[in-house]
Amino acid sequence: MAEAILKEVHVSSMFDLRGVVAVVTGGATGIGLMISTTLISNGATVFVIGPVQEDLDRTCKVYNDAAEQTGRHGRMYGIQGDISQKSEALRLAEEVGKRVPHVTVLFNNAGVSEGNAARPEAPTAEAFKKAYFDTVTEEVFDKVLHTNAVGPYWLTFAFLPLLERWKESGYRGLGGKKFAPQVIMTSSMNGWTKDPATAEYTFPYLYSKSAIGHATSTLAHELLPLGIRVNGIAPGLFLTDMSAPGSTDELGVSRLTDTSKFSFQAPCFQPPPDDGSKPVNAGSRTDVGALALFLVSNWFVNGETVLIDGGTLLIHPSSY
Repeated sequence: MAEAILKEVHVSSMFDLRGVVAVVTGGATGIGLMISTTLISNGATVFVIGPVQEDLDRTCKVYNDAAEQTGRHGRMYGIQGDISQKSEALRLAEEVGKRVPHVTVLFNNAGVSEGNAARPEAPTAEAFKKAYFDTVTEEVFDKVLHTNAVGPYWLTFAFLPLLERWKESGYRGLGGKKFAPQVIMTSSMNGWTKDPATAEYTFPYLYSKSAIGHATSTLAHELLPLGIRVNGIAPGLFLTDMSAPGSTDELGVSRLTDTSKFSFQAPCFQPPPDDGSKPVNAGSRTDVGALALFLVSNWFVNGETVLIDGGTLLIHPSSY
């Protein structure tokens, strides 16, 4: 019947995440928090992983209280952990497995950006060596690569049994379908950029995001026999504590409105705010939240990384 079709494709059916269990690394700050709050607002149970338990608990309480007061079903729970370590990946999977029988989606989202370099002062080899070699330490390179690229590898395989259990659980979500198990990587437009200005000349970050971008499609291919998909999100400029340190409030919302300090600009602007202030050419929580909802609820996308950069790579050379 036509009525049944219209009900099936209504937003209330497609994006009702009650019964969905998500794990979001770095899920209490930045883009991870934008994803986590979107998921709980639509009914999911979300485990957020971060370095400091006290910070996780505080953020979870703020949003759980708000969810309860507004009659929403989703909740957030914090688990402290270092996602760059292989042993921690196993421990975190075990901790989540003690609390829930299965996981629907793992967001490998946590990341760091260190090793910014000043532009070379002259077009000479010595100036380039001074800018990009002398100022970047091995420790910084190792930290960024292990957090942004190696850690997601460990976590993906450590959580596979919980993702497989979801597939085998027979749970059928609202709207008459079962959500398919999935791993979602947070890459970056900087995984494809050819202009290091879009990463503020942070080569460790560029390298790590290039790695995770390629790993997404490779892992998707390898996990085909398990029926577990792997997709990615590649953000451009979002105003978070990573991109704009010290600009966020207790809700994790950035109050920065002037993006002129960045070495690049996104050609797309947000709609003008209701308070009459200047529109911002950076991504919003609804932008990345809508993309997260699409990927979680969709069965037919696999091995893809979706660029969400406001058109930045349309004006900067890239291989995307």
